Amino acid sequence: MNRSNGDPGDRSIVVEASGSDFLQLDIGQAPFGGRADWLAEQLRRAISDGRLPVGGRLPATRVLAAELRVSRGVVTEAYQRLSEDGRVAGRGRNGTVVVAAPADKSRPTSAPRQSNQHRLFIDAPGDGIFDLIRSAPARIDLSPGAPDLTAFPRAAWLRAEREVFGRLSASGFGYGDPCGTPELRRAVAHWLARNRGIRAEPDEVIVVAGTAQALALLGQVLREDGVAEIAVEDPGSLGVRQHLQRQGLRTPPVSVDAEGIRVNELRPYSAVLLTPAHQFPTGVVLGGARRRELMQWAGDGGLIVEDDYDAEHRYDRPPVPALRSMLPERVGYAGSVSKLLAPALRTGWVLAPPRYRDALIAAKRFADLGNPALPQLVLARLMESGELERHLRLLRRRHRRRRDAMIAAIRDRLPGAVVHGAAAGLHLLITFDGREFEGAKLLDTDLAAASLAREVKVHPLSWHRQRPGPPGLLLGYAASPASAIAEGVAVIGDALREVLASPK
Repeated sequence: MNRSNGDPGDRSIVVEASGSDFLQLDIGQAPFGGRADWLAEQLRRAISDGRLPVGGRLPATRVLAAELRVSRGVVTEAYQRLSEDGRVAGRGRNGTVVVAAPADKSRPTSAPRQSNQHRLFIDAPGDGIFDLIRSAPARIDLSPGAPDLTAFPRAAWLRAEREVFGRLSASGFGYGDPCGTPELRRAVAHWLARNRGIRAEPDEVIVVAGTAQALALLGQVLREDGVAEIAVEDPGSLGVRQHLQRQGLRTPPVSVDAEGIRVNELRPYSAVLLTPAHQFPTGVVLGGARRRELMQWAGDGGLIVEDDYDAEHRYDRPPVPALRSMLPERVGYAGSVSKLLAPALRTGWVLAPPRYRDALIAAKRFADLGNPALPQLVLARLMESGELERHLRLLRRRHRRRRDAMIAAIRDRLPGAVVHGAAAGLHLLITFDGREFEGAKLLDTDLAAASLAREVKVHPLSWHRQRPGPPGLLLGYAASPASAIAEGVAVIGDALREVLASPK
């Protein structure tokens, strides 16, 4: 029988809800005559188990009373009891705030975290290794790839944001194109033409959540196309390998020397991932002869994924064009603003080989429906206004000074170390393969661990190798002032002497 129109035969009683979304409180559970006691106890439990943390604010008494359909006096009395216990305090217009919580003995202590830190360089690096090392406490962080976050152009970003919001229509707050906003795709196409020699139409640009998502989506698309492995440089980025392996791809190593990847070793493979403009971690540039060999390999059916992660940061050498500018049909290109502005923006772009473009768009669509549009519009404004180029010029001057400070410190404090990749990038690679270390059984993981024990954070080169090679460290200089760099390198020198002197 249809009762949707209030049939008089419908004798059902509609009871108005008497509960609150706050802590999912249901006053119906309170004993008759003991509502204030019950409410105070619920609040005590929430403070004890962390649902109401110190600094958390309780609802206004009037609001909570209305939601629970009780008199305001019930809520006021419950709050007063917590105040007498020392758990909450009135803060005037800021309301009632949690000020103390009893220790919860059931919560884990920090011991497991400390244990993980001690094992950072003992176990083989797992999937969460970069999260662990980022969270490890240190006075001086010389991790590679970290940009100078203090240099973020806040004033320029806020100006661009105001301009964007000043002319944004209501429709701009809705769902957009999963490939990205037209404004940012156009700005990226112009940026790549100006700075990387790539001619691309805005429709070819797919905006992604940084290079990490670019690699994940490309790996997914390649695997679905029957590609089982993608060769990678050795040494090469551990993080890149992890992202590709997560998509089910094997990552066979191909050697790198002073001219870049050894193209003759690519013959067994149909796909390769490269960092040709500034090889990670060695810093070498793919030489002209190797580029020609690589183009021939790709022309014969090979696929190149070009990770152009920090090509803008160069100091003592001329620019080199991106591989995508030479053979767009066989090169998938990935870039981002993580090293130029901040990783927190999670904004990058992909130019897919034509064969995979539709599949890559579909993968992006079903991954997240597209990046948030509002930051894209602000970034597009920065790119098109020239602010990003001005920011890059500032960074180059600052990075050059910090790089020089690190080289000087290495010369003074690590005289036997060999420096690689100084002409560009955000880090230096140092290796310990000179005559001073002949016969020494030095493990770079021991040196990294000894440095971290002294509160200086670095990456061991062996993390980024698949095959044996000389020990080394990756030292980032972009994010630290010259004084911290000098102190950090001095600490590494002390750690090195201790490791060499310790019995094996």
